[in-house]
Amino acid sequence: MTSTLQNTNRANILVVDDTPQNLRLLAEILSNQGYQVRPVPNGKLALSAAQKMPPDIVLLDIMMPDMDGYEVCQRLKDSEVTKDIPVIFISAINDVMDKVKAFAVGGVDFITKPFQVEEVLARIETHLKICSLQQSLQEKNQDLATAIYQLQATQEHLIQSEKMAALGQLIAGIAHEINTPLGIIGSSIDNISNFWDENLEKMPQFFQQLSEESQACFLALLHRSTNHETLFTSREKRKIKQQLRNELMAGGIENAEEIADSLVDMEIYDRIEELLPFFKLPDWEVVFNTAYQFASFKKSISLIQRATAKSGKVVFALKSYAHFDSKQEKVQANLHDGIEMVLTLYQNQLKHGIEVVKNYGDLPKIMCYPDDLNQVWTNLIHNALQAMDYKGILTIETKQQESDLVLKFTDDGKGIPPEVIPKIFHPFFTTKSAGEGSGLGLDIVRKIVDKHEGTIAVESVPGQTSFTVSLPIY
Repeated sequence: MTSTLQNTNRANILVVDDTPQNLRLLAEILSNQGYQVRPVPNGKLALSAAQKMPPDIVLLDIMMPDMDGYEVCQRLKDSEVTKDIPVIFISAINDVMDKVKAFAVGGVDFITKPFQVEEVLARIETHLKICSLQQSLQEKNQDLATAIYQLQATQEHLIQSEKMAALGQLIAGIAHEINTPLGIIGSSIDNISNFWDENLEKMPQFFQQLSEESQACFLALLHRSTNHETLFTSREKRKIKQQLRNELMAGGIENAEEIADSLVDMEIYDRIEELLPFFKLPDWEVVFNTAYQFASFKKSISLIQRATAKSGKVVFALKSYAHFDSKQEKVQANLHDGIEMVLTLYQNQLKHGIEVVKNYGDLPKIMCYPDDLNQVWTNLIHNALQAMDYKGILTIETKQQESDLVLKFTDDGKGIPPEVIPKIFHPFFTTKSAGEGSGLGLDIVRKIVDKHEGTIAVESVPGQTSFTVSLPIY
């Protein structure tokens, strides 16, 4: 409808009746009340007039030639232009089924002839007011929808801003996590280049000069140094080196300390008794040094592979974390992938004093907003690390519990005072020092969990604080 209907006395009324006397009477009554009246004698003209200038209300006779009132009303309701205009039927027909049919085709009221003037005016005024209220409600609903959209957009912007703020705090550690493998790659490439320049061209001549026994020992050393998959800690290697030195000395081998060092570097840790005859050959030193260089060559390749994989993992995590889904549509996601991505970004903070214990259950993929949930894991992990002053145990437990996925983050920090717990999810509330937090992290976490129709709970005593997120499986 085009009219605001704030003043019902100026409403535009279309009167449709094929009886001239009735048309004149209704037009006169309504005009005297200040309404703008447009009388038409048949259905065809009524439809044309309503399309050209939609009225505020239609008074419609049923019994008309060519096109009756039911058909006129049906066509009005089928048109996008006129479908919301209220239609009041006025007819001499007083049969119940006819009234039912009038309402079925879209009429809002039915007045039986002969009508009372007061009744006609009262019903017209009532439906004009109802229509005005409906229009006002539609406008308010539209305003509300706009406000909700703006609120959602603001919330998404806030989540993204918090995400970037957290990323800013992590940048130094992430740069270290990338620079370290880059340094390893550079050093390993130098080793490979030197090996190529110094040894490759000499290999045919070197091999021809070896006895069959020395050739066999050389190949055995190469095989054993390039087929070891166990990774030992520095402490374990020191212990192994001591054992090797003792075995070599017991076998009467000179330079046992240096040989043991080289064997550990070549990752040859066991069955040393098989090598004792080799270290007594006249050319053992040349053969051993050359095998050592080949082992270093292979080790450099392995280091490059590991460093490349580590850098790729960090870059992928960084790219995934910074990603913003403007469409904001739910997708299937594995929640463990998101947690692992966040742990990758925090690797530099974790490795200097934090032990991460992962008790992962078998979780199915769920429909969710993974970018938003990654912000949840970031806040909970970050808060846990700060609560422990970056030294302690962070335990992450996940499981399926009936129709929910339950994810629990527990730290062994100093805990949250009981009087503070009711406030921690309030916006801008923080117990951190100035510059360490905005007080929005847990408020955003709660909003994201609510968005997934889940729940978040906290339990805390000194030495154990747990945040538990429950998300429904849909």
